[in-house]
Formats: sequence, C-alpha cells, structure tokens
Amino acid sequence: MNTPETEELKLLVEQKFGRVLNTTTDFEVFSLHLSKQAGLRLSTSTLKRLWAYVGDSHKPRTCTLDILAQYIGHKDFTAFKAWLKTSVKYNSSFFDAKQVTSSELTPGTVIEIGWSPNRMLRLNYLGQSRYEVASSENSKIRRGDRFVAGCFIKEYPLYLPYIEREGRRTAPFVAGRNGGLTIINVIN
Repeated sequence: MNTPETEELKLLVEQKFGRVLNTTTDFEVFSLHLSKQAGLRLSTSTLKRLWAYVGDSHKPRTCTLDILAQYIGHKDFTAFKAWLKTSVKYNSSFFDAKQVTSSELTPGTVIEIGWSPNRMLRLNYLGQSRYEVASSENSKIRRGDRFVAGCFIKEYPLYLPYIEREGRRTAPFVAGRNGGLTIINVIN
C-alpha cells in the first residue's frame, strides 16, 4: 500500500539508478548497488514488495523509505516529504492556456484540432462531452470514431479514455504526446 510520496520516491530512485526496476535481476543488481555504492542495505525481497513486484499489501517500513530517501540525497523519508511539499516541480497551480471546453459548446458545433507531426481532426460536437470525427488527416483516429472529452487545451496532450470504433471501445489514446495540441479552432 503506497502513497503518492512513496511512488515519487521510487521514480526518483530509478532515475538516480539509471534504470527501471521491474525484474528479479533489476532488484538484485540495485540491492547490491545500494550496498556497494552507498553503504545502504535493503534486501531484494523488501525492494520487490515495495515495487509491488510480488503481492503484498503491507505498509512499507519507515526504515526502508528512509534508506531510499538517503540514497537520493535526503536525510530521511520525512525530510523527503517536506522537500516535496516545497518543491516548485510538484506544486499544483493554475495556468493560462487557450482551451475549448465541452460545456461551452452546443450540439452541432464543429471544432478542429491538430498536433505534430501534421495530424488534423475535424470534430462534430454531439453534446454531453461526446464528439464524432468528421475528417481525419494522418491520424490513427478515423472518420466516424467517437470519443468523450471534457476539454481541449493548446500545448497539452489530449488524453482519451477510449475511442468508440465499429461498436467497440479501444484502449486509452493520447494525441499530441510530444508538444501537445498545436491547433484548436471552433469552426461554427
């Protein structure tokens, strides 16, 4: 049972280590690395439990989290959590952006969205945050596809929980993963 702070700690540990921990070998190598390079000791089984590689619903021990926090340069896990709260990188905030929200549209409105490289969709708004693709250029999203989206924000990716295609739902889809949406226009 991990917290958001624990999950962030794990990501930062992997970044410092230079590889993702997701195999038995990865955990063994990292455990040895901790011991040799940092003089810190955590067993492979403890690491596997923390990373949910093996089934375990126990709360991680504070001493385990302290060791990993020390590995990335903090005094202990408490100091790491305090750093997270003051770090600009992790603070939530309001931001200015050009956006189109579904609640501002009326059924029948046509919007156009685009993203690199050279992808364009023309969408018909159906109401209740639902859209149907009227035309598609160079995208994996096809004419006739339908999806639900609450808003489109310029310079941010568009995350869709699924696309309705031929009576079925696809896996989640992201448009504009690198650079976000570059075009957002309300046509009528």
